[in-house]
Amino acid sequence: MYVLIAKQFIRSKVVQLSLLLLLALGIMSVLIGKQFLQKQERTLANVTQHQQAHIARNVELHREIGLLLYYLRFTLIDKPDRIAGLSIGQRDVNPSVQSVTIRTLEAQLHDTDLNNPSNLQSGNLDLGFVIIYLFPLVVIAFLFNLLSEEKEAGTWRLIAVQSNSTLRFLWMKLSVRILLTYCMLGGILLLAYLILSLPVNRQLIAFILVAILYTTFWFAFCFWVVSFQRNSSFNALTLLSAWLILAVLLPASVNNYVANLYPVPESLAAMVKQRERYHEKWDMDKKITMDKFYTHYPQFKKYGVPQETFNWTWYYAMQQMGDDESLKERMAMRAKIKQRENASRWLATVIPTMHTQLLFNDIARTSLSSHLQLLDQTIEFHERLRLYFYPKIFENAPVKSEDWKKFKPEYTRAENNINITFALLPLFLLTFGLASWGVFNFRKTNDA
Repeated sequence: MYVLIAKQFIRSKVVQLSLLLLLALGIMSVLIGKQFLQKQERTLANVTQHQQAHIARNVELHREIGLLLYYLRFTLIDKPDRIAGLSIGQRDVNPSVQSVTIRTLEAQLHDTDLNNPSNLQSGNLDLGFVIIYLFPLVVIAFLFNLLSEEKEAGTWRLIAVQSNSTLRFLWMKLSVRILLTYCMLGGILLLAYLILSLPVNRQLIAFILVAILYTTFWFAFCFWVVSFQRNSSFNALTLLSAWLILAVLLPASVNNYVANLYPVPESLAAMVKQRERYHEKWDMDKKITMDKFYTHYPQFKKYGVPQETFNWTWYYAMQQMGDDESLKERMAMRAKIKQRENASRWLATVIPTMHTQLLFNDIARTSLSSHLQLLDQTIEFHERLRLYFYPKIFENAPVKSEDWKKFKPEYTRAENNINITFALLPLFLLTFGLASWGVFNFRKTNDA
């Protein structure tokens, strides 16, 4: 009987078309992921070549180290993991490369790549998108008439008489749909593994577990709706409305709510204040600027207060003070961004679509948290450069005395401390709760 149910289901033109369309979109999403990774690889290769050529060209043009370091840029790279091709996340908005001078940092932190705004608005069709938004539609198409088609065809009474357990019969129908969907999901993931050359590691296993559990949630949800034993039209309308609410309405509402709850006026204020504090130093007594600078860096106090009209020691002290005096706004902006992220994550625990998207991005290191880690490491990188070059600038060291070839792009420390067991708990509880409720509904009806 199980084989007969499977053959009857697979022969349906709607099922075949749905699976074919899902496979095509899955392959397309993997190819888009591969294209993204190739673009990142080209960018990183070009950055390395560009920095070497950039430094060599400027060293030949400038004989004064203070003037040279006004122009020189040094690069910090956050190389994406291969699995980022499955969930591009915020990598299409936030850069993977930070190229900075030793001048004021604030404006440089938020430089980004040039992108077509229309492309950013529509987003990327990565595999994460296919799993989160398209797989549920296929599950809905498979399950909305799981029971109602039997009742509407007049065969349910016959099944109830001939079958030892109607619930067991429904489980056989359901298992065929589950098996077929998981085979499709597994096939697409296998293609992704081969096409993107993904390493078999903790990240890939976590991604697969999230994808399976998220798909299982939708099977449980659909089963719960079907358990109320309404007609096919009611089930289809209810499930599609639920998909629209979970996939579009609630995430957009959460985003709007969090943005209004934690406005970030400090983002503009930090940049404006940094510029103002730097520019006003031109009209101030040099001693005021140098005293503040030496309070920050007492190890440089021996260089004193320059008496010349213009001096590189004083100039870079002004630059440093621009950052120091806008630090409060920068920290306030960082705190607001973290508050936004934390609020979004807490609210997402009861919104499976949003929670899954955040998990995919966390696993692939394409989330806002990963970008904040890049910014933090850029600040550390910038500080190391300053501490290395300040003494050379203050002592007017000869440009040729420095081995400029040793300055190559540096890479960030990859940090991914996600606790996958804890992260999957909300999805598991929702899935288990809905499945149990659905079984209870069926048994209650049969007992009645």
